[in-house]
Amino acid sequence: MINRPRETPYRDELLADGSVHRRYEDGREEWRRREGGTRVRWHDNQGASGTDEQLGGRIIKRRYSDGRVTYGRDIGYGRTVWDRGETLLVNKTSFGGRMGTLLGGLGLVALAVTAAQLPPEELTPEEEEELRQQQQQQAAAQNSSGGGDAGGGDGGDWDSGDGWNSDDDGGWSDDDFG
Repeated sequence: MINRPRETPYRDELLADGSVHRRYEDGREEWRRREGGTRVRWHDNQGASGTDEQLGGRIIKRRYSDGRVTYGRDIGYGRTVWDRGETLLVNKTSFGGRMGTLLGGLGLVALAVTAAQLPPEELTPEEEEELRQQQQQQAAAQNSSGGGDAGGGDGGDWDSGDGWNSDDDGGWSDDDFG
């Protein structure tokens, strides 16, 4: 099964207080702040808020303040699939996002999303915990090998030593969990 999701590009701006202002090309805006190594607290210009949590397997859990939960998956090159494959967020800020756009424009990266790239529709608490453990193991392996990649991504700006680091293209893809 191949799905052609609605693509929504965005750009991140690092603010003086260490938070990030994310501007989507569709007019939405989010303000994001790290809350520990695997969580980002956010609120947007449409009244929504919540947290994004990086799980293992490149899965991202988004919990809204009203209790709703949805999952996304980082599929590389600054691209994250959400909404059961209906939305593809593309980070135009990171090297990965620009590279994904360039390669896609050349026809070298399929812009379609395969079933294997879709995020899960739901996870049990046990499955989430297993993915958290997997993420911790990945981060520990990266740190012990000298890599600064806090999440196995390919083009973000997160450095686990000091928070946001806009000079580091080797960190978590999409800077703060797509």
